[in-house]
Formats: sequence, C-alpha cells, structure tokens
Amino acid sequence: MRNLPFALLLAVSAAFAQSDSFDTAAGPVKITPIMHAAVLLQAAGKNIYVDPAQGSFDGRPAADLILITDIHGDHMAQPMIDKIKKPGTVIFAPKAVADQIHVDTVIANGETKKWGDWTITAIPAWNLTRGPSAGKFFHDKGRGNGYVLAYGGKRFYFSGDTEGIPEVLALKNIDVAFVCMNLPYTMTPEEAAAAVKAFHPAIVYPYHYRGSDLNAFSAGLAGTGIEVRLREWYRSSRYLALSSMM
Repeated sequence: MRNLPFALLLAVSAAFAQSDSFDTAAGPVKITPIMHAAVLLQAAGKNIYVDPAQGSFDGRPAADLILITDIHGDHMAQPMIDKIKKPGTVIFAPKAVADQIHVDTVIANGETKKWGDWTITAIPAWNLTRGPSAGKFFHDKGRGNGYVLAYGGKRFYFSGDTEGIPEVLALKNIDVAFVCMNLPYTMTPEEAAAAVKAFHPAIVYPYHYRGSDLNAFSAGLAGTGIEVRLREWYRSSRYLALSSMM
C-alpha cells in the first residue's frame, strides 16, 4: 500500500471544501461546511463555529464565538472545542449543555442576545414523534436550540436536531437555512422539504443528513423558488479513504 501523492490529496481536500459568501449591509459572510452539523461562519475578521463536534479542525482559525445546539456527541465535543478556542472565545449554548461543559452565555428557546454586530435568536428544536421508545423522545422539548443569526440585514438559520415543529414552520424572513434530516433522530428528506417549504427561505442547505436521500429532498422543493444547495458534509471520511488508496 502507498499513499496518494501529497499534491493530489491537497487537490481532493480543496475540491471538497466548498465555501460560499453572502453579501450583507455589514460586509460579506463566508460560510464553510466542516462535517455533519459543524459549520464555520466568517465576517469582519471574526470566526463563528456552530456545533464544532465532528470533522477535522486542524488548521482552522481560532473561534471568537461558538454556538452549541444540544448535548449529543455530534453537536457537543469538548476535545474539538479545545482545538479551536482561544483566550476570549465566547460559548453560547442551552442550559443542558452548560450542565456538562463550560458555557459563557446560556441562551434558552425564544431568547435573543447580541454578540458584536450579530443578533442571535434561539429557536426551539425538538421531536414531535420520534424517540427510542413509546412516550420518549430523542430530543425533548425545551432542551436544544436551533439558531437564527442576523447580520447586516441577512438572517441565517441553523436547525440543530428537530422535526418540523410549529416554531420552525413559523420562521419568517430567512435568507439562508441549514436544515437537518436523518433517521431515526430527526426528519426524513420529504419531511424536511415540507418544513422548508412552509417557512420558505431564499436558499437552503441540507446538512446533518448522513445516509439521507438528498435527491428526495431536492425533489420536494422543486418549483417552490427555493434554491437548494448541496454540499459535501462528510468529506473527512472520504478524504481518509482516498489517502489510503493504492
């Protein structure tokens, strides 16, 4: 066995690392998928991570702000936080997270807080129907957050782990949405598409979708005028597989 040439590995990694930039009245916001639910937002020299729990954080910029949605290991991981934090890093999270790791600012469902030029609103994230057994849910109501981040007149939504709950369907004026789907924990692609159709963002990215049929999600939004952007959220495992090829 031998590794692929280093130059080819760099090319593969660059091809997978797809960042998008969004113009706002306060300047551009660059958003980079990392893995699963982990996302990096960059604006005005500040670095904001949402759920930095999976993927590689080697070489990533240090965090100014970290937002954590829930207590599960694909959203909250202290070793990953330790890789990107620096003196002055601020962590926002719900109380259930604060009960387990250090959090600077506890933010509950429905609360809005300011951080610099950003306005952050915690959106409920919970299961309507799905759980490990009758009467129990994977995500209890009131425990986890999604987030709407407003900056320069643009609104960015990150769903966290949720089903198509009333609070999600009632979202307004979302410019860019990142919406979860994966069974048995959150939604099917069809359910996710129905939820997105209800609150009608301008652009939607499916994320947190491991094993889901993204074609079904896209088909569910055909003709709505909502732009569906597909990105590679599981490149780390593919990169490792490629690096061990003959």
